[in-house]
Formats: sequence, structure tokens, C-alpha cells
Amino acid sequence: MDRTQDTLYLRIADQLAGSIRAGTLARGERIASVRELARQQGVSMATVVQAYRTLEDARLIEARPRSGYFVAARSTRRPPEPETTPLPPQSQAVSVSSMGSRVFAMAVDPGFISFGAATPGDELFPYERVRRAIGRAAQRNRATLSRYPLGAGTPELRRAIARQALSMGCQLDLRDILVTNSCLESVSLCLRAVTKPGDVVALESPTYFGFLEILESMHLRALEIPTHPRQGLSVDALSLALDTQPVKAVLAVPTLSNPLGSSMPLVERRRLAQLVAQRGVPLIEDVIYNALCEHDEQRRAVRSYDDTGHVMICGSFSKTVAPGLRMGYVDAGRWSEQVKRLKAVHSGAHTEFLELAVADLLTQPGAESAYRQLRNTVAARVDEARGIIAESFPKGTRVTDPPGGFILWVELPAGSDSMALFDACLTERICIAPGTMFSTTGRYRHCVRLGLGGRWDEAQRRALRRVGELAQAVAPMA
Repeated sequence: MDRTQDTLYLRIADQLAGSIRAGTLARGERIASVRELARQQGVSMATVVQAYRTLEDARLIEARPRSGYFVAARSTRRPPEPETTPLPPQSQAVSVSSMGSRVFAMAVDPGFISFGAATPGDELFPYERVRRAIGRAAQRNRATLSRYPLGAGTPELRRAIARQALSMGCQLDLRDILVTNSCLESVSLCLRAVTKPGDVVALESPTYFGFLEILESMHLRALEIPTHPRQGLSVDALSLALDTQPVKAVLAVPTLSNPLGSSMPLVERRRLAQLVAQRGVPLIEDVIYNALCEHDEQRRAVRSYDDTGHVMICGSFSKTVAPGLRMGYVDAGRWSEQVKRLKAVHSGAHTEFLELAVADLLTQPGAESAYRQLRNTVAARVDEARGIIAESFPKGTRVTDPPGGFILWVELPAGSDSMALFDACLTERICIAPGTMFSTTGRYRHCVRLGLGGRWDEAQRRALRRVGELAQAVAPMA
């Protein structure tokens, strides 16, 4: 198949997927035959067949013998979404338990079915594509294997990152881009550059527990800002916090936040950029999930609205390209030089040929096709999981409906104890992430985060139904 045909079938599949998720094509509705759609679109029947196969793989459509193609049946029960949780007005000292380490250990234990980690499984990525890129990089750049790496990263990778940033509306100067070990290292370096022990950092609530672990290790205080499950961080609440609290930095994930999966409207992203510029407070923006967002406009970064250098953008390829290569980047704006010096002191440079392999993967003609396939695959399983939750979890359960990614935030009925549910699940070799991991306030004990990036087959579906049954067993009596 040539590249033109490859682009066409993905474009057709993406259009149909959007119509299905928007409800324009209803569940169970018959869609155009291969011949009909080929005539409508002016493409070959082979192109339509490939598009339909892609949608079948994503469980969005199904073929019925001698009848044609139909939108796949989904649960008629759609659970409601959670609401914003009120928070205490003061910052909190961070003291998180070892729960994160326990959850991650079970995520890699073959004896467990894990919904605990927000990491993608290897089956979501084209292994051969990654292997070939590494092989080419090592073969073409043998000298790098015996050369000590120095500097901010290879020009090839930094140029590829700058090109990719254009899809987020950002024009980055490759001279300001620093290659790191991960997005978490990028965030940590930025925090080190702009804070000292005892300082207050404002961040979303609930927030990624890895951020809380960083704050604890650096003896920083967390000021949690109300965050809507769909609209994201409240800019109004943040503005009030900046008026009343000695906030030294803001840490946010405006696109597909972890664990809520919320995505800020563009007008709010602009307001956020303007707010931090006006107050002279650095914003550390994590864009690790942007490429997984289903909507092009919501991939736009807050950094794209920044004209003062107050937004420090941090990213990685561990969720979207090659998790095993464990490579990230940062452009720290007006703090770029400080961050580069910290990186040189703490971890030095990287293996050059691996950077060249990532640059190859980012610039290959099939890069956007791989993103589309990944988005379609995880969207289908998240939709299916929401249906299972609606059918199996206690009455009154709420669950997020994120516009992409592979994380769901589940709010159990008031009075439920996610730690009791966590323990009950462990007895059946199932792992979940209790809501207490994602806050310093203790406000989310009745919530759990479910990561759906791993294997997804009938065993996982049964396990998720069993989590719902156990949740009913530990739920308070009506």
C-alpha cells in the first residue's frame, strides 16, 4: 500500500470514529457498504476495507455475515461524571506513602491483572518499527557507541521535538530544548530551578501521585486547586490562590490530566498563560498526553499562548512512541540555562544513538498514522470500560469521560472506602489505584483511578466486572 492510500484509509477511519463517538452514527446502526463508501469518498474498495478493519480492531464497528457493517453495540447505561471537589484553602506538607511503589510492582507482576498503573502496554506499539529505528541508528552512527555523550541532546532529536511541538501550536527554538530521561525528570528539574525547600507549589486536585512524590522529596508544600473533571484546572481559583498564598510555581497538565483526564478549553489556557505572566509565577506544563487527545484543538499547549517565557513545557515519548526508550524533554523558557546546568550536574547527557532512533521515529512518514491507530485503540477500550462500570459498579457511581488517553477516574458512592476495595481486590490478584494516592487532603478516599493501557481482553473485562462486584460489597448500605 502506498503512502497516499495509507493516509486515506486512516482519514476515513478517523472521520467515522468521530461520528460514532459523537453519536451521529448510533450503536447498532448499519453503515455504508464497502462499495457505497468507496463511491462516496472517491477511493478504492481496498482503502475502505482497510479503514473498516481499523475500526473493527478498535471495536467501533462489527461485521455481520450477509448483512454488512454495523456500529458496535455498546452499553445503554452511561454513568454520570464526577463533580469538582471543594478543597481546603491552605497549602499542605506532602507526606505520601509507599503506595505508588506497591502499585507499580503489581503492574509488572504477571500474577496480577493491573488497572493501577497509567502506563501503556507493549501491545499498543509497533515493536518492529521501534526495533528497526534502533538498528538503523546504531548502524549509521557506530561512533556514538564509544563516544561519551555531552550537551543538551543531539541536534536531530531536538529538531524533531521542535517540529512535533508545532502540532501543539508551539514554536520552540531547538537551542532551548533539553533532552531528559523522562517527563518526570523534566518536571523535577524545573521545580529545582524555581523553588527552594518550604516553598508552595499550586497544582491540580486530584493530581498525579508522582508529582506529590517529587514535592515530598524536595520538601515543598502542595496547594491543591479545584479541578473540574471535564474543564480542568480552575483559573479563577488559581487566581485567588495567587492573591492569598505565597505560590512560587504552578504545576499543571492542561491536556488529559492525570488522574481526571480533563482538558482545559482554549480560552482557559490563554487565561492561564496570561495569569502566570501577570503574576510573574512560572507554570510547569506537562504535555505528555497531548498526542493522545482525540481533538486537534485540545492538543494546543498553554505554552503556545506564552510570549513572556513564564511557561516551562515538559514532555516525553513514553506514552505515545516507545515506552521502553524512556526519553523526555524540556524547554524551560526564561529558566532554560538554570535547568540545563541542573541537568548536567544531576544526570548528564544521554546515549546518542538512542536519541537518533527517537528522532527517526518522530519524523518517519508513518508517525501520525501510529498516533491515530493508538488513539482509536485506547478510545474503544475506554468506552467499553465505561459501559462495564455502568453495569457492574454500585448505584450512584460516577466516572469520567475523557477525550482521549487510557485513564478513568471513578467516584464511588459517598462513604465508600477505596482502601478497603484495594485490599479486597488484592485477594483476587487485581490491582487498582485508590484515590488517596492523588491528594494530600484525604478528600478522595471514595475514588479510584483505573489505568486501561495494559492488555485488554476477556480476562481484563472479567476482572473489571469483579472490581465492580467488590465495590458493591464494600459500599455503605443505602
